[in-house]
Amino acid sequence: MSVTARVRRYDWPAIAAALDAQGWACLPRLVTARECVSLRRLYARDGRFRSTVDMARHGFGRGEYRYFAHPLPSLVTALRNALYQPLAATARDWAHRLGRDPEQFPSTLRTFLARCHGAGQRRPTPLLLRYVAGDWNALHQDLYGAVAFPFQVLTVLSERGTDYEGGEVVLVEQRPRAQSRATAFTLARGDGLIFTNRERPVRGARGDYRVAMRHGVSVLTRGERTTLGIIFHDAQ
Repeated sequence: MSVTARVRRYDWPAIAAALDAQGWACLPRLVTARECVSLRRLYARDGRFRSTVDMARHGFGRGEYRYFAHPLPSLVTALRNALYQPLAATARDWAHRLGRDPEQFPSTLRTFLARCHGAGQRRPTPLLLRYVAGDWNALHQDLYGAVAFPFQVLTVLSERGTDYEGGEVVLVEQRPRAQSRATAFTLARGDGLIFTNRERPVRGARGDYRVAMRHGVSVLTRGERTTLGIIFHDAQ
């Protein structure tokens, strides 16, 4: 099955409703086992990446991640294009609810990236992240410039219980005048997780209000875990 057909099989109205309700939604079996192995092997190929970040050096946690260089791997390009289109519809709805211009999120990734490039954001942002025992990722938001898409997709490429333990994905939301709420996820190999990388609208008694969200990864307690991150806007 092609990536496009694979993405189309999901119940996107239900996914949009989940994103509205909680700011995240799961995509079971987004990436096949064979594709997981292939993507993990890319991590050792220096020529595929534009930069490597030592997280401890920058105070981001502990671990390492690598941003892909152009041209992106064909699978990553296919996933990025196929996932953007249905998510753009929700992005436009959220923009309208938050009093912003829905047209900033056109229907195709190609047109959206042209906006990024016009704003000086030309560096690709899809990446691979690798953690070993003791590594973790601090809570953060992935914003790389003035133009930013409100969703990103994470896919774990390693098998929990066999390759690693720990390393839960953590989402934290902060509602106005309330304590933070955290949600932790343990994803099966190949499953995708869509989540908002900045804020989402929540309906209140006086209309929609903004809820800020951050994400991170808890401490890996054993083994090694590789993750694919698909971010839709490019970086400055």
